[in-house]
Amino acid sequence: MSLTGDFVPSPPAGGIMFTGCDLHAAAGLSPPAHPHGHDHPRRREVVVNGKRIKTIDVHAHCCVPKAMALINHPLEAPGLLMDDTSTRIAAMDAQGIDVEALSINPYWYKAERDVAAELIRVQNETLVEFCAANPDRFVGFATAALQHPELAAEQVEHAVKKLGFRGIGVGGSVAGEELANPRFHPFWAKCEELGVLVFMHPLGTRELEPSGRLGGSGLLTNTIGNPLETTIALSHLIFEGTLDRFPGLKICAAHGGGFLPSYANRSDAVIRCFPNRVGPLPKKNPTAYLKDGQLFFDTIVFTPEALRHLIAETGPGQIMIGTDYPFPWTSTEVDLVLSTPGLSDEQRVAILGGTAAKLLGIK
Repeated sequence: MSLTGDFVPSPPAGGIMFTGCDLHAAAGLSPPAHPHGHDHPRRREVVVNGKRIKTIDVHAHCCVPKAMALINHPLEAPGLLMDDTSTRIAAMDAQGIDVEALSINPYWYKAERDVAAELIRVQNETLVEFCAANPDRFVGFATAALQHPELAAEQVEHAVKKLGFRGIGVGGSVAGEELANPRFHPFWAKCEELGVLVFMHPLGTRELEPSGRLGGSGLLTNTIGNPLETTIALSHLIFEGTLDRFPGLKICAAHGGGFLPSYANRSDAVIRCFPNRVGPLPKKNPTAYLKDGQLFFDTIVFTPEALRHLIAETGPGQIMIGTDYPFPWTSTEVDLVLSTPGLSDEQRVAILGGTAAKLLGIK
């Protein structure tokens, strides 16, 4: 792929499936043309103050069907099996996304150890091969079987040292267990030791679903349930001392960190108001963890005012763009960053790709 915008077809996807429904129509994009006739859209180049910059999307989904088949896991959304990457790259080109960091939402957290070990092996090897075939457009977050923490730590070490991953993807909970549970300390210790970015994507607040409170109209299991789980997970990591125990951890929370950044001052207030009911106390006020370089957040907050507020609560150095591709929540993250008031050119460049490049080792 040249940087001037000419499309070069990519190699086969090697077993990767990108999930979503009617992807281009939902994203407001015209379907890409195929080799038998029409040209692909010209690649959008993002320029800040006259300088072409590399944009990096830290929140983009995929799955590996042959790994899913090991536990007969069905697709969770209508999907499109890609023999090549032309559809996805055409969407990236139209949006101005140079690189996607691919992640897989965990579906394997109840699998037995031997099955989980094979599933993760197949999944990570397929993902790394796919990214290696398209190195200028894709990097990947490795996967791990957190339900078996010692195995997960081994998988992280193998993924980083043998396969070359610079990031690990996790859910917002592990089969109902909080990520702050001490039994997951071996996993967190290994992530800290190796300096990898952990991308946390929620699986929903499934404990509320049997009550029916997230039923009815509004797709509340996703609309509210997903950001709520992230809020719960981050709050436990703060209050249970996980972030204090592993100060070198770097975690990127999807969907702008859920609801926590918008109301984190209440978490500071509970320490003042009910000190005898909070303990052991975290080493810092909860709001401090949003700004100290351990927690990062994507831009999926939808409006310039919401992004401005997120940045005010966390700092511009903690934010990276995310699109949630191929799910049609947003396709305008580049424009969101460019239109958010109060940012310097340097800060816009960092959010659009500079911070992600540093964390993921992208040149």
